[in-house]
Amino acid sequence: MGYIAFVLCIALFFALALVFIRRGRFVLTARLLRFFIVVVSVAVFTFWFIRSSMTQFQENAMVIQVINKLPQPIDFYIIKKNSTGEDLQFTLKHTGKIRPEHYRIDYLNMKNSGEYWIAGYLGKKNLVYFSRHPVPNKNMDQIVEVENYVNQNLNLSRIAVDEISAYRDEITHTSIWICLDLLLLFLNIVLLIRKR
Repeated sequence: MGYIAFVLCIALFFALALVFIRRGRFVLTARLLRFFIVVVSVAVFTFWFIRSSMTQFQENAMVIQVINKLPQPIDFYIIKKNSTGEDLQFTLKHTGKIRPEHYRIDYLNMKNSGEYWIAGYLGKKNLVYFSRHPVPNKNMDQIVEVENYVNQNLNLSRIAVDEISAYRDEITHTSIWICLDLLLLFLNIVLLIRKR
């Protein structure tokens, strides 16, 4: 979504610049182009919001239930290690902050993978839990109970920390572009529907 948000930002800036064409033979063309850019942007954001709000259930996916038995809320990430043939070596999902004695369910498509990792953060940078889970049977759902602060593998946890940090940076940049896009979209809509 980051690349699409960047392209939309440029298009919406261009549409906003077309407001200054008020005389001449290109007035109608500029207005139609602005209208087209606004409609496409609204369609993209509508599709994205609907897709984001729908359930993350995937067909033939393995269910992972993470239960927090620790006395503090922990922010969990699930990292799937993909096979070497894929473009991305890791696929990351942010399960979210889980309160004590609560659980969260995620769905992982393990078609091209044989293991996943779970990382838990207390705060933004304090990794307090890391576990590695091989998956011998991909048809059986997994239940992971987090009962103590443990780091099963220091080398793999360093890789996980780097992946999570890159994921957070990407999400931050994408959210900045999306906020800018929504602001520009609002300005374009207001300028299109205002009365002279």
